[in-house]
Amino acid sequence: MAASAYPVLPDERLAAGVARLAVHHQGRYRVETVQRLIADSYERLAVNAHVRTHLVVPAERFAAERLDALAHVENPTAGDGRPRMLFVCSHNAGRSQMAAALLAHRAGDGVIASSAGTQPSGAVDSHLLQALTEAGVALDEVSPKPLTDEVVQASDIVITMGCGDACPVVPGHRYLDRPVPDPDGARITDLLDSLPSGS
Repeated sequence: MAASAYPVLPDERLAAGVARLAVHHQGRYRVETVQRLIADSYERLAVNAHVRTHLVVPAERFAAERLDALAHVENPTAGDGRPRMLFVCSHNAGRSQMAAALLAHRAGDGVIASSAGTQPSGAVDSHLLQALTEAGVALDEVSPKPLTDEVVQASDIVITMGCGDACPVVPGHRYLDRPVPDPDGARITDLLDSLPSGS
C-alpha cells in the first residue's frame, strides 16, 4: 500500500512507536490501524498538555493500552483471564491514578488496573506522586489520559470516583461508585493518612 494511505503522524518521532506496536500486534492489526490509533492518542493527549514535545512516550503507552483493550473486546477469551479494572474520575490526576496504582501495587500481576478521566488535566498531581512514592508505590511515567470507548468496554469493573453524570455507562458492565474527595491541594501527610494501611 502506498505511503500516502497511512494516517499522518503529528510528530515524526511517533514512527518508532508505530513500528513497535505493529510488531506486537502483527497478525491482529494492520500498520495503518496502529498508526491511526497512535496519532489519535497523541492528539487526544495534546488537548490538555502543557508541553506537546513530551507527548511521544505517553502517546505510545496510551495507544498500547487502547490496542490491548480493543483486542480484548474483539476476542475476550484470548486474554489471560485476569480481571480488568478501570478507575475513572474527572481529571485523572489524583483519585483514579492513586486507586489504580494502589491496586496494581497490592495485586501485582493478578489484575489489570488502569485509569482515565472524563476531562483529563495536563499532569498528575505532584503531591500525589510524592505521597505514593513515600508509601512505596511506584508510578512510572504516568500521565492523565482521556476516557475511550474501547477501554471502558474491555473493563470487567468500572469504578467511578466523583465524575458524576460524565462517568461512562456500558450496558452489562459492573459499576461501583466511590465518591472519594479530590486530593488536589491536600498536604502530603493527609494524602499518606488517606492511603489504606499496609500500602
